[in-house]
Amino acid sequence: MITRMSELFLRTLRDDPADAEVPSHKLLIRAGYIRPIAPGLYSWLPLGLRVLRRIEQVVREEMVAIGGQEILFPALLPRGPYETTGRWTEYGENLFRLQDRRGNDYLLGPTHEELFTLTVKGEYSSYKDFPLILFQIQTKYRDEARPRAGILRGREFIMKDSYSFDIDDGGLKNAYHAHREAYQKIFGRLDVRYVIVSAVSGAMGGSASEEFLAESEVGEDTFVRCLESGYAANVEAVVTAEPEALPTDGLPEAVVHHTGDTPTIATLVDWANGAGLGWEVTAADTLKNVLLKVRQPGDEDWELLAVGVPGDREVDEKRLGAALEPADYALLGEEDFARYPFLVKGYIGPKALQQNGVRYLVDPRISPGTAWITGADIPGKHVVGLVAGRDFTPDGTIEAADVRDGDPSPDGAGPLVSARGIEIGHIFQLGRKYTDAFTADVLGEDGKPVRLTMGSYGVGVSRLVAVIAEQHHDELGLRWPAAVAPFDVHLVIANKDAQARSGALELAADLDRLGLDLLLDDRQASPGVKFKDAELLGVPWIVVVGRGWANGVVELRNRFSGETREVPVDEAATTIAAALG
Repeated sequence: MITRMSELFLRTLRDDPADAEVPSHKLLIRAGYIRPIAPGLYSWLPLGLRVLRRIEQVVREEMVAIGGQEILFPALLPRGPYETTGRWTEYGENLFRLQDRRGNDYLLGPTHEELFTLTVKGEYSSYKDFPLILFQIQTKYRDEARPRAGILRGREFIMKDSYSFDIDDGGLKNAYHAHREAYQKIFGRLDVRYVIVSAVSGAMGGSASEEFLAESEVGEDTFVRCLESGYAANVEAVVTAEPEALPTDGLPEAVVHHTGDTPTIATLVDWANGAGLGWEVTAADTLKNVLLKVRQPGDEDWELLAVGVPGDREVDEKRLGAALEPADYALLGEEDFARYPFLVKGYIGPKALQQNGVRYLVDPRISPGTAWITGADIPGKHVVGLVAGRDFTPDGTIEAADVRDGDPSPDGAGPLVSARGIEIGHIFQLGRKYTDAFTADVLGEDGKPVRLTMGSYGVGVSRLVAVIAEQHHDELGLRWPAAVAPFDVHLVIANKDAQARSGALELAADLDRLGLDLLLDDRQASPGVKFKDAELLGVPWIVVVGRGWANGVVELRNRFSGETREVPVDEAATTIAAALG
């Protein structure tokens, strides 16, 4: 098929859009693939839609290959099923909620576990109907507080979500691994560099959970890996190795010291090293207590929560949020501290927390037998040698402290190193969370009811357009892999000679007959403009009919590798087709 640029709905831009932050956002707009409509909302223009549809097709083919059957649910959904599972409130402000003219509540679907479960329950009733995999490629909605980076994080996006239904856990594991392998094939075909990392399930629920992260410096997800063992995990899923409990016999008693104006860890360490304690104190010897207020979905009242971490660590809000989900949380402000006079800001210790019934969770490193320097709940005073398990007992542990390069890998094989990535896929072994909520039973082989078990598997289809653009571009523009490029060949007529132009049209017709999808730049524009557009648009093969035409050759450029060679005119069509493989 031949598409003429003189007729194509396309305008390229020479300058980056003012609000674009990342390369994919800049290039997709400059090259005329997408256009902004409102914060987090974009329209797909012809070139962008071509790329999007090609990605969809790759995803669809691999889902069908593992036995998936495609269906399609509406994006506008009733409140009832989400009320049953609690996610009407759990999703919080990220959910688009609306009412119809009769006052009935609806939402714009962020994900469809409830609807898939109800549909299968309504259609199937016997163990003979399983295993089953259903999937859809559909628009989803999330009310992002801060949409950013173009289509990498928007309020409307296209996603493939599939769901497996089995009568036992063995079947679920088989479906999970089938999806895992299918995803590796999908991202391999799309030429995406990625890692598979352990993850947390969050509001989805379930047990086993892994993320597929595209490696990218602009990614919002931080992951860590151990180069010695291959262990990899999202930072939210990293489990800190808890030291063995130490004996407390013979440890000196805790002593309260006047420390003066020392409300920060740095000032406390300075005091300690000038106080003659007998050893060199570092921030890692101190215990920092961070105060939050936490509220469960649907509750109006906040609960105080204290989180204790070693003083050389910061609280990582992503890890904290994952540990507390689905609860909302906020750090205590000045007004909150004023309401609780026992909280002496800068000098908070475990004693006042526990005496006043504040739930107290600590980092796993604060294990029984470890001794700490921490607040004494009095302005200008700290306690030295406060021993966990002897002088205070926390209510539990929490994974909230930041994970750093050099931290030991949870598998004990070596140190962790960090990198950034963009989530492109997520697979969950949901288990029976949703089938329990809707009593989704079928008759088993013995005639008794069997509760179905589920898996949930997502791929960010529209996000992949941006991810591939992030990984495949240069200073000139986009460089699409052949599997997703909007066209196979971009034929540029860079010669105004009538004979050359006629020959170029004949070459285009020959390529069309060979089954290639062709973009023909037949515009009355300068060669320089045409070349810049060809490089910006990123079609993998560029054919130039220019000065060489008089010598019987055309130029063939590989946009992906940068290789350029001359091809005889009479062999051009077959040579180009062969180069495309």
